[in-house]
Amino acid sequence: MSVFTIGDLHLSLASDKPMDKFRGWENYVERLRENWSASVTPDDTVILPGDLSWAMSLDESKTDLAFLNELPGTKILLKGNHDYWWNTVSKMKAFFADNGFDSLRLLFNCAYAVEGKAVAGTRGWFFDDNSPDAELVILREAGRLRRSLEEAQTLADETIAFLHYPPVSQGRTCREIVDVLNEFGIERCYFGHLHGFVSPENADFTAGGIHYTLVSADHLAFCPLPLYVGESVPKM
Repeated sequence: MSVFTIGDLHLSLASDKPMDKFRGWENYVERLRENWSASVTPDDTVILPGDLSWAMSLDESKTDLAFLNELPGTKILLKGNHDYWWNTVSKMKAFFADNGFDSLRLLFNCAYAVEGKAVAGTRGWFFDDNSPDAELVILREAGRLRRSLEEAQTLADETIAFLHYPPVSQGRTCREIVDVLNEFGIERCYFGHLHGFVSPENADFTAGGIHYTLVSADHLAFCPLPLYVGESVPKM
């Protein structure tokens, strides 16, 4: 049983938001399906840190979520900034149940035990947002991350963190988020949100004792990144 991650799929199977027009995204749905099916088995787990579908509502997301549900493995979903279909946990769980999406899980104010480790996370936010409500949003996300990490501590000795927004990028830091990661002794954090060419020093790096790795789908060439194979050493 292995653990993988990949974010920012930007599926639009039932909406008019084609990503193929962007460089590197040609035929991305089929590439994702083929790479995923070649790597992930039904017994594996894949963490998806946000921007999963361009759908604007739960009903519109049905085709995209059905595509995910049919792929091998259990999928743990986080919210991204473009996941407008995201609703309350109770409504989403009911929607999943009604449509037979039995391989989808939600990571929101909670944590999961996966292969002897704990998985925790939240969306995060822009570290350079200067809007009037920015501080409230960042503090709310920091609180959600703290709740997730608190539960994770009860599940395993080691916790791996997942965020949609990078908490550190190009010399800038979202102090509120990073402080929570440090508070709980997090050593590895995976994030998405960034697309196109991202320099190695902003895609796979260590800052303040935490190793950060970018897992956006186009950055990974639409192939899920393996983190653990059973109880083996993590692949970075």
